[in-house]
Amino acid sequence: MLEVNDLHAYYGKSHILQGVTFNVQEGEIVSLLGRNGVGRSTTIKSIMGEVAPQGSVKFRGEEIAGLKEHEVANRGLGYVPENRDVFPGLTVRQNLLLGIKNMKDQGRWKMDDMFDMFPNLGRRADVNAGVLSGGEQQMLTMCRTLMGDPDLIMIDEPTEGLAPKIVEQVGDLLSEIAKRGVSILLVEQKLAIALKISHRLYVMGHGHMVYEGTPDELKANEQIRKEWLEV
Repeated sequence: MLEVNDLHAYYGKSHILQGVTFNVQEGEIVSLLGRNGVGRSTTIKSIMGEVAPQGSVKFRGEEIAGLKEHEVANRGLGYVPENRDVFPGLTVRQNLLLGIKNMKDQGRWKMDDMFDMFPNLGRRADVNAGVLSGGEQQMLTMCRTLMGDPDLIMIDEPTEGLAPKIVEQVGDLLSEIAKRGVSILLVEQKLAIALKISHRLYVMGHGHMVYEGTPDELKANEQIRKEWLEV
């Protein structure tokens, strides 16, 4: 579904991505792991066109590298940034409505689905998003992206700074997303949740991939965990 080959990206003269290659198949949850600063978030931003990419990014066989962000989104890719980018002056309900791309065909996800999965959002549907807690804003950002009915959703550090109970809800939501046929590319710092829900994992180091395997294979590979993941 998503094929990234020899992807390079720069911030000024800094060579951040140095030949990143990986893929995400239909219905998979794939996690990008690694220490801070190795290029995981830049990888997603390059796929979305937020950072200028060099190399090949194919989605469903179509080359999308170099397209504008809205063009990439219209191809069926969703992106949940790390900064919980809600519209603070709009209500929860209004934020969700903004995520819909086609009002005539809402796709796999309805607003009631979001409120069923996250009752807190339902109870605060008519409250401005700016007064929500950090966890609630994270839920809202993810749900708004789903309202656009993406075929693949890329999520950057969804559990960062969240309480353990909310982290568990995020994991449940990601599993539910995959059950509905949506592929997931997940950037995640918490190894436990990535090992629990992922089908495959990639480990990044110094701007390129240094490991690919299943959760069980990574659990058994102490050398990779010590060298590239553990502090």
